[in-house]
Amino acid sequence: MPVLYEYRVLPAPERGRRVRGAKGPAERFAHALEDAMNEMAAEGWEYVRAESLPSEERQGLFSGSSRTVRNVLVFRRPRGAGAGQDAAFRHGSPEEIATAAAASVHALPERTYPPLGAPSRGPVPRPDRPLGGARPWNDED
Repeated sequence: MPVLYEYRVLPAPERGRRVRGAKGPAERFAHALEDAMNEMAAEGWEYVRAESLPSEERQGLFSGSSRTVRNVLVFRRPRGAGAGQDAAFRHGSPEEIATAAAASVHALPERTYPPLGAPSRGPVPRPDRPLGGARPWNDED
């Protein structure tokens, strides 16, 4: 059976980050690219390639669109990597598959709703003094 992959495409860094010891923009850019690739590798993604692809983008509300080139990084990993249940589905009897499927289903928690017509909140509290204007609180007016 061929290995199936899932892919992830990320925008390539556009500029380098300041790093101690990096001399010049080329080294800073290389370090930013290295960081992005190492972060993805830590999550189990394998670097495949970098692509430059055209992208049609609108400039504003009334003006037309323009074509720009976007640089992206493509990563892949075997489908189901990190999910232990996939192995049971690939290699197992129908009983094992049914057991694994039943174990993966989570029952939804029971939701309780207030009875119709019940107030959702208590009475609205009134302030001890008026809010806002400079008019003093006076009941004699």
